[in-house]
Amino acid sequence: MAKLGLNVDHIATVRQARGGNEPDPVTAAALGEMAGAEGITIHLREDRRHIQDRDLEILRRTIKTKLNLEMAATQEMVRIALKVKPEQVTLVPEKRQELTTEGGLDVIVNTKSISDAVKRLKEGGIVVSLFVDPDQEQVKTSIKTGADYIEIHTGAYAEAYGTPQMAVELEKIDTAIKLARKVGLGVNAGHGIDYFNIKPLASLGGIEEYNIGHSIMARSMLVGIDRAVRDMVELIKYA
Repeated sequence: MAKLGLNVDHIATVRQARGGNEPDPVTAAALGEMAGAEGITIHLREDRRHIQDRDLEILRRTIKTKLNLEMAATQEMVRIALKVKPEQVTLVPEKRQELTTEGGLDVIVNTKSISDAVKRLKEGGIVVSLFVDPDQEQVKTSIKTGADYIEIHTGAYAEAYGTPQMAVELEKIDTAIKLARKVGLGVNAGHGIDYFNIKPLASLGGIEEYNIGHSIMARSMLVGIDRAVRDMVELIKYA
């Protein structure tokens, strides 16, 4: 059965807007786990715009499920990951000017640097996932890097939801899932997933974990984290 990985970056974004201590992403992670999230995801960015090194260190000590660290494939980030030892690292592209991650890794162009990062992380006992668009060539190249998983970037599907293009994007994802599993890669998914578009996505099958942040945190402002997480877990479970 597919699992929910709760991304708490947006809690840290609100905190950093005032420069204080609240709201605390560590507390949000604990509440999310108690509500049914089976993993916590954070993105430690180069510019530290939301999650801070201290958050990562405390979460590593307090998380009861699984810590998934999203990060760029840089030497600095690899060193941090090897020191902190999250259960999983998801390598993502990163641009300073973007509001959020805008697309998947270009594994084809950056095969060597990504492969080097994957090798170091796996030697440190860390499971590695690559955040990629649902493109067959990117998926095929991902297996060559030695990665354990891909996380399919679902942004184009989320934007197309409710339009004729939705079926096209859903088919791309389905094809990527089947190809990845055929070549021995595990499959996760994330970006732009909400309480409505999760249903057709989850009905495809083959996805082990959904990493979701914005829609859950937005809903939690109105109904609380406990209910927001439980509602998403139920949708994933029964889709």
